[in-house]
Amino acid sequence: MKNQLCIAIILFATTFSFAATGKDVSYKSGDDTVNAVLYTPQGNGPFPALVVIHEWWGLNDWVKDQASKLADQGYAALAIDLYRGKVATTPDLAHELMRGVPDDRAARDLHEAVAFLKSQAEVKKGRIGAIGWCMGGGYALDVALQEPDLTAVVINYGHLADDKDDLKRMNASVLGIFGGQDRGIPTDDVKKFEQALKDLGKNPEIHIYPEAGHGFQNPVNPSYRKEDTADAWKHIDEFLAKTLKK
Repeated sequence: MKNQLCIAIILFATTFSFAATGKDVSYKSGDDTVNAVLYTPQGNGPFPALVVIHEWWGLNDWVKDQASKLADQGYAALAIDLYRGKVATTPDLAHELMRGVPDDRAARDLHEAVAFLKSQAEVKKGRIGAIGWCMGGGYALDVALQEPDLTAVVINYGHLADDKDDLKRMNASVLGIFGGQDRGIPTDDVKKFEQALKDLGKNPEIHIYPEAGHGFQNPVNPSYRKEDTADAWKHIDEFLAKTLKK
């Protein structure tokens, strides 16, 4: 009977996976309060961690799903809200909200997001990275530029930097995911960014999907490409494992 019970427990454990848990949190950014959702893996920490930065749509369910997925992979994932509670459902509103974020406020919000993660007992202080998509992809790079102790950054079709003095100060390992048909971030600019990092002795990992446009990882976008998205996530998972989990 005991053997049968043990077998049943093993079968249950291998059949069902236990999803990460998410909780609403907040942190101070100057005089403001930034709301976020912190997803933590099952089990005992401390865990490597990620600041998860939304697209121009805002902190919607899709971004939360990405953060939850990352937590299932073993990362404490902090999905932050740069729009102060607003979420866009149309491109016009998304554009308006994106343009309405002051640069200095965004920089402060991102800095304090990293500080918040460092303050959490379940987070490995020396294993913190950033990931974002679209607008958030550019902000993820900004986090790496302004936080010299950031370990890793994943830029999903976000704006790039070309100032070598700024890039020289960046210590984070870089993974870039881009679309070859992205008119806002041309392939030539991606290659210049890659070469600038290589010239500085850094070793970026850059993937360009020839037929993909901007925003191709989100099913809500007309440019969504299922197979390219699946392949991109393979690279993301491998990159984060070797940079944050080592």
